[in-house]
Amino acid sequence: MQDVPANPPCDARTVSEARLLSVLDTAVDGIIVIDSRARILVFNKACEALFGYEAREIIGQNIKTLMPPEFSDHHDQYLSHYHDTGEKRIIGIGREVRGMHRDGTIFPLELSVGEAQTPDGRQFIGILRDLRARKAVEHRLNQLQAQLVNLARISAMDEMGAAIAHELNQPLTAVMLYLQAILRKKKDAPDSERPILDILGKALREAERAGSIIQRMRQFVEKREPERQAIDLEQLIDEALELTLLGHDVHGIELHREKAPDMPRVEADPVQIQQIVCNLVRNGLEAMKGRPARVLKVVTRTDGQAASVEIQDSGPGIPGDVAQNLFRAFSTSKRTGLGLGLAISRTIAQNHGGDLVVDPGGEGRGARFILSLPLTGHASAPDRIPPRP
Repeated sequence: MQDVPANPPCDARTVSEARLLSVLDTAVDGIIVIDSRARILVFNKACEALFGYEAREIIGQNIKTLMPPEFSDHHDQYLSHYHDTGEKRIIGIGREVRGMHRDGTIFPLELSVGEAQTPDGRQFIGILRDLRARKAVEHRLNQLQAQLVNLARISAMDEMGAAIAHELNQPLTAVMLYLQAILRKKKDAPDSERPILDILGKALREAERAGSIIQRMRQFVEKREPERQAIDLEQLIDEALELTLLGHDVHGIELHREKAPDMPRVEADPVQIQQIVCNLVRNGLEAMKGRPARVLKVVTRTDGQAASVEIQDSGPGIPGDVAQNLFRAFSTSKRTGLGLGLAISRTIAQNHGGDLVVDPGGEGRGARFILSLPLTGHASAPDRIPPRP
């Protein structure tokens, strides 16, 4: 009886094709082979995932099926030009192109093209790499770089603000000393000079007020460790209003200030709370620009456990899509600005054991921001407040 070989010989071409198909379907990148008439001959598994077509559906179709219209309209011309002239525009070079998914989604691809002469004629092999993940990372890196630039600007402005306040403080102090010296020298002046002395007294009070504002500006921008203390919230809000309104055109603005009777003291860092109030008032003033009626309401309330500060403008309100991201860092709908103010303000409020929330308004109502802070003896915030960014 004749022995049968344990491993009967196989068609070498069949084995080679099986290996090739296995390699093609294992590849992470998409691989497409087309003929000289741009018909798809090979479409691997990665391509199926990229474009949403199964190989059996797409093989035999023109490669234009996978291209957006602005590219597909010219592809046959490019192929014909190469056949006629032999001029290579993409073969062996590689470039970024656009692909079109079955559902119409257009996405970026890196394409490398090779050429092969086969018994069946000239064929072109394209290797495709999906660039969406890389583009997303690049976009995020660009955002982070922009944020770093913004933070550097904030730091520079802090330092510049402190320097300006320091420089202005010296001549203001000199002006006050001169005025005080004149008033002391003329304290026994005759009645005929009294009107002049009254004017000098008013000038001295205005200089002192300017000095107080500059001192608060220095405290506002200088880098220092936060300090909690029992503060008079009503007085702090009045000072914050004065400081904020000083730098704005307040002509035509009605300020309605309502104070809570017998407001207890609040345990807080006065500079940080003033920072929140200034930011909310400034936002309210900007929201009312160009409005026929400009009314800013600042109301304080207390329920015995917490104090609240409500700041409402008569602007158009905050759209729903904007309100969702309002307290997210670097999210802003303004043409200018960094989108940090509200994010920092809420963080400060929460670190004090309180919160900052918003009623977006709309339909004839302006936005209303509500800052809540625990009263002295009811604080649930940490012992240390993180430094102001």
